[in-house]
Amino acid sequence: MASSRSVVLRVLVAVAVVAAAGAPCVVVADSPPLQDICVADLRAATSVDGFPCKPAAFVVSDDFFCDAIVQAPSTRNPFGVNSTRATVSAFPGLNTLGLSITRTDLAPGGLNPPHSHPRASELVLVLSGEVMVGFTTAANRLLSKVVREKELFVVPRGLQHFQLNVGAGNASFVAMFDSQSPGLVTPTFALFATQPPMPMEVLAKTFLMGEDEVGAIKSKFAGF
Repeated sequence: MASSRSVVLRVLVAVAVVAAAGAPCVVVADSPPLQDICVADLRAATSVDGFPCKPAAFVVSDDFFCDAIVQAPSTRNPFGVNSTRATVSAFPGLNTLGLSITRTDLAPGGLNPPHSHPRASELVLVLSGEVMVGFTTAANRLLSKVVREKELFVVPRGLQHFQLNVGAGNASFVAMFDSQSPGLVTPTFALFATQPPMPMEVLAKTFLMGEDEVGAIKSKFAGF
């Protein structure tokens, strides 16, 4: 009779084989780097999924430094929001590291409209004020919470989410992403401010509106 140890071992091996056969491949936001550093060569003519590496002889310390999010940007716009992004395009040292960060400032009542990041999850750290952060699931469930200074809230990859200043004064937060280029899709712009324009019939049928009503909405986004 086989020992209990050998039986357990056989079960573990069987489970591993079944899991390997039926489970999808592990997916991460960005592929892991293949070398210590790969500073983005933003001027390279070759187009790849990301950026090619700058020649090592031309890499300098400032490639790994960025002060893009130091200054508070103006929030004088209809949404009362402004985001300053430190993605690989502005911070070449991030290339292949699977990281980026954004600073967002909100005026009182300001809203970072519903949007998604197709290539990254988002970790929100509130720097000041009170910010309602929420996201919706594929089952159309809303999960939200008012987040205060030094508190965190995480938004899973690809889900629609928003940030709303619910405090009396200005608010700011940083959003950290597990991708050097998380992408940004804002449905209002993707529907009403595309070039060329989204067909009027598509919008009217989608929102169960007349074309005149759709036209009124589109006019509000003409300058974006």
